[in-house]
Amino acid sequence: MKVAVLALDGVLAMEVGMPFQILGRLPELGYELTLCGEQAGPVLTSGGYPVVASADLTFVATADTVVVPAFLRPERDFPAPVLDALRAAHASGGRVVSICAGAFALAAAGLLDGRRATTHWVFTEELAARYPAVTVDPDVLYVDEGDIVTAAGVAAGIDLCLHLVRVDHGAAVANELSRLMVAAPHRDGGQAQFIERSMPVAADTSLASTRAWALARLADPLTVASLARHAHLSERTFARQFVAETGTTPLRWLVAARVDRARELLETSDWGADRVAAECGLGTAANLRVHFRRAVGVSPSDYRRSFAAS
Repeated sequence: MKVAVLALDGVLAMEVGMPFQILGRLPELGYELTLCGEQAGPVLTSGGYPVVASADLTFVATADTVVVPAFLRPERDFPAPVLDALRAAHASGGRVVSICAGAFALAAAGLLDGRRATTHWVFTEELAARYPAVTVDPDVLYVDEGDIVTAAGVAAGIDLCLHLVRVDHGAAVANELSRLMVAAPHRDGGQAQFIERSMPVAADTSLASTRAWALARLADPLTVASLARHAHLSERTFARQFVAETGTTPLRWLVAARVDRARELLETSDWGADRVAAECGLGTAANLRVHFRRAVGVSPSDYRRSFAAS
């Protein structure tokens, strides 16, 4: 399988090396990797040093798989020959893959129109705004649409490359390779678990003091009625004004705040699930697990294993 790794100016050094390190680790898998650039020759990386492309866009257009790693300034305008080469590779039956901000190049070529895709969570809103025909999923590690595969940021490129091996050669081979790479063969959850979900209190809105009051009492049995009483408003007026100020309902905001508090407690304490649930106002361990998995994508225990302070 001819694999073209397309290094655009400012390519992230770590990500340009991932396909070579993973797909090229076992020669018997048959991946023939070639580093490509707009022209053959040096390409400056994000680290300030160059990598040397041995082929140009002609190779990209004829490759079986094209991998586009991340690069600086994803909002850039892409040269027409780059977009033409990506389109040609796809039109000829090739698989086109992006890591992190590489999705912007695929979107600019029109390859993501009408499809699900992802990128690093820092860039998901920008990708969706610039390319409204793309359905951007901010929570997953990668999206496989068959002939188009997109991955989230940085380390998700490892998940992506192992996934390609799993698709091409089966789970047993991918698992063997993951052991050689000292990497998880499959990570639970998506990138939602890595997104900061702070609950800032805006000081310039009329309900800010009520939200601050609620955040200090998440363990209490808060209701819309109690929040409305604190704000000296009727429940209907309070709910309407709350949505206008925050873009969400009071109950959804409370659940998000409680899950955010649970994340903090799981990271910083050794409390059991029942105590964490009680302290953040989610009641029981079972209720904590339901809301936590729905919001973060993994169980509380899995989250603690990944993020708990030593």
